[in-house]
Amino acid sequence: MFKVNENYAKLPGSYLFATINRKVKEYQAAHPEERIIRLGIGDVTQPLAPVIVDAMKKAADEMGRAETFQGYPDYEGYAFLREAIVAGDYLARGVQIGIDEIFVNDGAKCDSADLGDIFSLKNKIAVCDPVYPVYVDSNALVGRSGDWLKDKGCWSNLVYMPCTAENGFAPEFPEETPDVIYLCFPNNPTGATVTKDRLQEWVDYARKVGALIIFDAAYEAYISEENVPHSIYECEGAKECAIEMRSFSKNAGFTGVRLGFTVVPRDLKLDGVSLNQIWLKHQEIKFNGVSYVVQKAGAAVYTPEGRAQTQAQVNYYMNNAKVIRQGLSDAGYTVSGGVNAPYIWLKTPEGMTSWDFFDKLLETAHVVGTPGSGFGPHGEGYLRLTAFGSYENTVEAIERIKNM
Repeated sequence: MFKVNENYAKLPGSYLFATINRKVKEYQAAHPEERIIRLGIGDVTQPLAPVIVDAMKKAADEMGRAETFQGYPDYEGYAFLREAIVAGDYLARGVQIGIDEIFVNDGAKCDSADLGDIFSLKNKIAVCDPVYPVYVDSNALVGRSGDWLKDKGCWSNLVYMPCTAENGFAPEFPEETPDVIYLCFPNNPTGATVTKDRLQEWVDYARKVGALIIFDAAYEAYISEENVPHSIYECEGAKECAIEMRSFSKNAGFTGVRLGFTVVPRDLKLDGVSLNQIWLKHQEIKFNGVSYVVQKAGAAVYTPEGRAQTQAQVNYYMNNAKVIRQGLSDAGYTVSGGVNAPYIWLKTPEGMTSWDFFDKLLETAHVVGTPGSGFGPHGEGYLRLTAFGSYENTVEAIERIKNM
């Protein structure tokens, strides 16, 4: 008789954002007269930039002509997009990355989960706490996380690196030596960043203990401060110990288009085995690439017009972040984030859990946030708000919260 993967049954509940969607739908069904403002899930609201739309239209026309039609794409992604990525994201910052080290995907979430395929189940995994749930849940699904400890709200085999107000929501080196370390800066959900010197210390630590860093730079376009690195490869030796993930979802509004990429350097080896070639094998077996139309849209992001138009959208969202941060601070809330990231990390009122405050916001202000406990045990007592709504909705949401 067939058997299912028992690790699915160990998960404590539905995926965080699926749970939020269900709760909001239930409330909306019971209160159809209420207009709910969503500042919970980090989904963009501004339309695609004109130059991107034009590139998609042109590419679609090319697919309709025999002489320009494209079938299966390269597993790594079309060369024209990888060349644009190398020039625009790396060479422009003095970082040497080859196009054969770039692997185009349909969004960073997939590779966030799939990278675990190439690691031994015996590897000890370290994650920031709180953290983007996919890192944790994907390791749990293959049994690498151990058992769910309900009384502690964490997994038995994971190494949690607390990110608290006391350490500026940036992790310290773990007491237990890990094999794989997930780092996300600017951080989701707290919006925290680290300086280049501090990130260099993480690279040095990883090389010393023989660990691999999986670095999520999905929000690098939102960095505004000078000494905050946009890529881990700005650090010396990082190509020997780090994989980097990027996304077009937040910098160019591709949440509904789906495009991202992962960098696996050729210098990244384990016992003489190239992780670059292992990841290429993985993609050849499990992935058939991203459509020509979408990759053409991605290349348009790196044109001068694309740079200007997408930067204008980033500025729009960061202005929303300023409105949220300032408005909540004026109302007496303790907030962080919103400077180098489109997320504001809000401390819940005294005595309220993160889900309690989520319910109060929904029922009283009709505003949706994301409970901090969904990002890990040290997220309890906090709530995440996103700046990805419209400006008008953002202003109204903050006024509603201030008037609760």
